[in-house]
Amino acid sequence: MKGRAGFALALIAALLCAVARADTVTVAVAANFAAPAKALAEVLRKTTGHTAQLSFGATGMFTTQIGNGAPFDVFMAADAKNPAKLEAEGFTVPGSRLTYATGRLALWSAQADFVDAQGKVLGSGQFNKLAIANPKFAPYGEAAMQTLGKLGLAGRLTPRLVMGESIGQTYQFVVSGNAQLGFVALSQVMADGALKTGSLWVVPQDLHAPIVQDAVLLRRGADNPAARAWMALLQAPATRDLIRDYGYAGADR
Repeated sequence: MKGRAGFALALIAALLCAVARADTVTVAVAANFAAPAKALAEVLRKTTGHTAQLSFGATGMFTTQIGNGAPFDVFMAADAKNPAKLEAEGFTVPGSRLTYATGRLALWSAQADFVDAQGKVLGSGQFNKLAIANPKFAPYGEAAMQTLGKLGLAGRLTPRLVMGESIGQTYQFVVSGNAQLGFVALSQVMADGALKTGSLWVVPQDLHAPIVQDAVLLRRGADNPAARAWMALLQAPATRDLIRDYGYAGADR
């Protein structure tokens, strides 16, 4: 606890002093968080002068890349276990890991009135392809498979699954019509305005494990003022409000 408190104070100091020198932070961002990350990058630029170079992809793939020396300063995952793994292996700044969001899973179709409010379309068989993110690399895909398992549909629907490398690619499968519906992040639908034209079911959270999303400062970013400013920004009350506006549940735990 003492270490975390000291780290938080250092982050605040870094944010207040950031305007003295403009730096760049490289951030590996889970694909579901693309839209709010871009909004936060603009906030960082306007308030500190720092810039954020964002890369989007699957959490599991980023974890492997970071372990192999990928040049990232900050990792924003779609789960808690991968940042914890990197922390245990010594790739992170001690005491820097924090929860920035709790994700919500949604079953979505670009077609209006296709997905009903209870998700019964899954059991109807009235579709050809169901898109999900690869559960080996993407926590939202893992949550999708847990949901199908709880509903007793995993075995029956496996032949109809189309897997994206990340939740970003999965969303594009549905947008393009390559899949009639798919399990995506609620934040993607809200950010893209797709709620106005498509149809969705927000999956009850008791059908899958909580999608707790953690961020961590990597060793490469330890002495980077922009990286520390980014981590401080994630903890600001206004940032928590912005993240909730994109369809995430509260980040406090």
